[in-house]
Amino acid sequence: MNLKIASAQYPIRFHKSFSNWQNHTQKWVENAVKQDAQLLVFPEYGSMELVSLLSDEIRADIRWQVRVLNTFKDGFCSVYADLAKKYNITIVAPSFPVIEGNFIFNRAFVFSSKGLVGFQDKFFMTRFENEVWGIHSAPKKLTLFEGAWGSFGIQICYDVEFGLGSQLLCSAGASLIVSPSCTETIRGATRVHVGARARALENQCYVVVSQTVGNAAWSPAVDINYGFAAAYCTPDKNLPEEGIIASNSPQNEEWLMVDLDFDKIRNVRADGQVLNFKDIQNTHIGLISESVEIQKVSL
Repeated sequence: MNLKIASAQYPIRFHKSFSNWQNHTQKWVENAVKQDAQLLVFPEYGSMELVSLLSDEIRADIRWQVRVLNTFKDGFCSVYADLAKKYNITIVAPSFPVIEGNFIFNRAFVFSSKGLVGFQDKFFMTRFENEVWGIHSAPKKLTLFEGAWGSFGIQICYDVEFGLGSQLLCSAGASLIVSPSCTETIRGATRVHVGARARALENQCYVVVSQTVGNAAWSPAVDINYGFAAAYCTPDKNLPEEGIIASNSPQNEEWLMVDLDFDKIRNVRADGQVLNFKDIQNTHIGLISESVEIQKVSL
């Protein structure tokens, strides 16, 4: 079965009002829908553009802004829920720093025609998130999102540079991993894309990356952004020789549209030139200090 995916190269825009942001978001979604996209993937920390609605004083304080930003969470979710229902699509929204008790987690909400169906929190923190920004590593829970075409999981940015989450998700049934990302340098973007290609190879699956692009000088957290969207696979039978399905030129503000055939994934997992997915099941992967829980959610 095929699925058309739109992966965003998304700018961090300055908005004068919440309604201005809402109209901007709706136009992005409508643009993808007009191209027949069924699953839309936005990047990590794309929600930080809502900080533009706060005062200069709050925007200048990298930790304070996150706590005030949390007041927009319900409205943020409501906008994406309404769009997913209206167009009968699935949306992986830009990740949002959510406050739970004394902790702040980097969370990617997922919406379908049912509204909000679930989320995935980031496991591994970059040094900037941990040391400067105060974002915390989340409880080790993975969510497998199950649709009529198949199942997918989310590995946010730095997480896709580790085999743990993708392997567990694919072992549980995923044939697609999406990786919302936010990086400021070519080397940072490269690490994410190298990780994505490795995960596609190890698990004989598709991996789709979405990244932020452009500069936002008013934001101390996401002021510089470098990235591009891409879709990867394992290089095997009836799939691209180099494992690159498609990618856009860096820094353009646009959607990458890809049509993925999941029968090809099933075929290479069963009878590929190599059997990475089968063989990796014979390895043990986990965290030393914590167990990882997997929950399944129907789209």
